[in-house]
Amino acid sequence: MTDITIRKAEGTWTVRSGGAVLGESRNALELTEGSYPAVIYFPRDDIAMAFLDRTDHTTHCPKKGDASYFSIVTKSTTHENAAWSYETPLAGMEQIAGHIAFYATDYVTVERV
Repeated sequence: MTDITIRKAEGTWTVRSGGAVLGESRNALELTEGSYPAVIYFPRDDIAMAFLDRTDHTTHCPKKGDASYFSIVTKSTTHENAAWSYETPLAGMEQIAGHIAFYATDYVTVERV
């Protein structure tokens, strides 16, 4: 069984795509799960949700619950299912409710500043 740890992410975190800053937060959470790289969850209030469109894609994690996905829409392109959120996480994971995480890729940068 993989342990999941959620703690306040130290410092200020940003997420950018296509030159646009999608969000900046001093209240981000860091979720670590087993040997996977840590994932930063941003409070929705700190994200420019106008850049995100909810998609029909969903996944299920037996520990965190059902994830909803969002595409990042910029002037030049759309990055499908580039972010996810656990709207109603399972017991023990309630801290990540109201937060959104992003896949760090060639077109999305998540970093501490």
